[in-house]
Amino acid sequence: MGEIIRFVSKSERERARLIREAFAIYDSIFPAADPVREKHDKASISHKVSGDRSDGGPLS
Repeated sequence: MGEIIRFVSKSERERARLIREAFAIYDSIFPAADPVREKHDKASISHKVSGDRSDGGPLS
């Protein structure tokens, strides 16, 4: 009930999609040798892509 919904512009969604696509291409070319590190890296990436700024501005 107390859920907050944040508007995400089309350009911001496209930016996040392109970043995910770029990382997928990079990972296909340079596969990670350490699966534990790969999990940590992907968690960091998703946090950066889906992060939020308190002032409502773009992620930069």
